[in-house]
Amino acid sequence: MATPLTADRLLAALRAEGVTVVEHPGWRSNNRNHKGPWGPTHGVMIHHTVTSGTASSVELCYNGHSALPGPLCHGVIAKDGTVHLVSAGRANHAGLGDDDVLRAVIAERELPPDNEANTDGNRYFYGFECVNLGDGKDPWPAAQRLAIERASAAICRAHGWRERSVLGHLEWQPGKVDPRGFTMDSMRARIGKRLDVDPASPAAPKPKPPAAKPEPRRYEPFPGAAFFRAGRNSPIVTAMGKRLVTEGCSRYAVGPGPRWSNADRNSYAAWQRKLGYTGAAADGIPGRTSWDRLKVPRV
Repeated sequence: MATPLTADRLLAALRAEGVTVVEHPGWRSNNRNHKGPWGPTHGVMIHHTVTSGTASSVELCYNGHSALPGPLCHGVIAKDGTVHLVSAGRANHAGLGDDDVLRAVIAERELPPDNEANTDGNRYFYGFECVNLGDGKDPWPAAQRLAIERASAAICRAHGWRERSVLGHLEWQPGKVDPRGFTMDSMRARIGKRLDVDPASPAAPKPKPPAAKPEPRRYEPFPGAAFFRAGRNSPIVTAMGKRLVTEGCSRYAVGPGPRWSNADRNSYAAWQRKLGYTGAAADGIPGRTSWDRLKVPRV
């Protein structure tokens, strides 16, 4: 159970997980909140679109159609792995489903058969529509499956959920078959492995670096997590603190100064949370990814 992520937090969580995101114009205010409550959220639901072509699929999911007004999901996952965000609120994607399944998702245990349609899923689930004809023949490229894994893990990580908070439409509503072409058990296994890795860790999968030649480094290189220990006295700590103040993450009563302190750690934890990290990933100890994004000037 959780309060739905704001648009900013959803975007930050996806990008922190390495998802390539496209923001559809107006996605932040495109919702069905006037038709019913949005939240508390309990999980992530995966669908296929029964369409082909990215642009037309995104427009359909943003606007809906005569029988079902949009938005029809929160994000559309294209064949190339790009996630197109189309909503940050209640969306018409889950429909009525089984209350026993909902209870199992909340408890993060094995799902029972979905044999009833008595509970409003649009209130409780984030939804991703994946571009696929759903005929069992249309391929699921590796990039698209990876994006499903990453997007699902991003939301789970943001809420502190595990992989059993992710389900397919076919596991929620009787008669549904989506997603067709891979099993949700296999996808949950992938998500579980990803959640066991800190996205800021060098071992975690990362987006491909930009093709352009990087500019000469003008910022302090990451000194390593061990650098940030009690009693450390360095102008780098002061420079970091000033950047945290600029980013609106200050937890300083006085300062910042050159000696690493709890105020520095608390301020850095605020910066990690601003990037979308939660739990142990927002412990206030700098990691390489969050440090590089802070852009601490050379001292």
